Amino acid sequence: MNRYINNWMKWWRRSLRRFVNCEDRPHPNPPLAKGRELESTSSPLYKGGLRGVKQQLLLALLTIGIASACSSTAIEHTVMLSIKSPSTPCRVVEHLMGETCVPNHPKRVIVLSDTSLLSNAFTLGIKPIASSVILIDLNANYPTEQAHLGEEIKEVQQVGLVLNPNIEKILLLKPDLILVWEPTKKIYPLLSQIAPTVVVPFDMPNWKEPKWKDKFRFIAEVLGKEAVAQEVMNQYNQRVEELKVVLGNRYKNQTVSVAIVLNSYSIVAVKNSFIGSILNELGLQRPPAQNVVVSRGYSHELSHERLDVLDGDILFLPVFSVNKEAYERLKHKPLWKKLKAVQKGQVYLVDWWSWIAWQDPPAANAVIDDLYKYLVNTP
Repeated sequence: MNRYINNWMKWWRRSLRRFVNCEDRPHPNPPLAKGRELESTSSPLYKGGLRGVKQQLLLALLTIGIASACSSTAIEHTVMLSIKSPSTPCRVVEHLMGETCVPNHPKRVIVLSDTSLLSNAFTLGIKPIASSVILIDLNANYPTEQAHLGEEIKEVQQVGLVLNPNIEKILLLKPDLILVWEPTKKIYPLLSQIAPTVVVPFDMPNWKEPKWKDKFRFIAEVLGKEAVAQEVMNQYNQRVEELKVVLGNRYKNQTVSVAIVLNSYSIVAVKNSFIGSILNELGLQRPPAQNVVVSRGYSHELSHERLDVLDGDILFLPVFSVNKEAYERLKHKPLWKKLKAVQKGQVYLVDWWSWIAWQDPPAANAVIDDLYKYLVNTP
């Protein structure tokens, strides 16, 4: 008997899902097929009696079954979000996806971006509760990054990759603000249901060069930390002016080259890159091939046969664990020895994370430190 009932229940559920569309249910009183009106009204089921009672009972069971089937399907295929109306004072911030009312004092911030958004938040005194940056690897393999962000980096949780974050984990963390960079805007509609979400763009119509400064100020506006941002930038600008005085005219007729050496090609940092903007503020000259403006600030995939693009009186090579071997191999190429910086002994290895990755005020200050070290204190 039990087996019979179980089989019947399985058939019943299959039949319900085959004939009932949960999203577009049929009319509760559909018109009868043509030619069957009299037959239906004369049926014992229509007239009532025991069969009529059974029919009503059956209809009730079917109704319950339909609701159960639809509910089951919804649970299986839908992420249910519990959204609460904002209960704290907020400010309207205009960004790439429109306008968002951001809490005046966000406490639980999640950052989905490259490294720069995370470091900018730390610089402004906001410690995100979670990030898409793989901080475990940074802690284990890149101690300079822990120094850059401080010991508090260990407390930041990881919520998946920047373009494929763990939505369930983000929901459980109950953020009051989510900061994402432009490539993540595809999932903005979903994230904005969880918490106020602001998309930080690569560029905005009112942004000027250098872009890293405008981005820092924009994030400060979102976080309500404009005064902190101004103080940070004042300190940086003061250091730039001090270094300019120390450098004087010492490098007036020399060019400074910056390149990232990889396995089969190199990338040069041009005028509108993060590092290019700092060198430009200091009045340091660049090689002609690097004194240009290109998309995102870097010329990509330059063959090692084009080492002339790297040529300058001084050459800075940002390195990290992966590309150090490529640099060592490049040193054995005949063209390498023809570079002016090589012949003058003015090739300097610097930290890739500070010169290329972070693109924030602390990284800019680290670059200033390196320039003091190699351009001022070096004999």
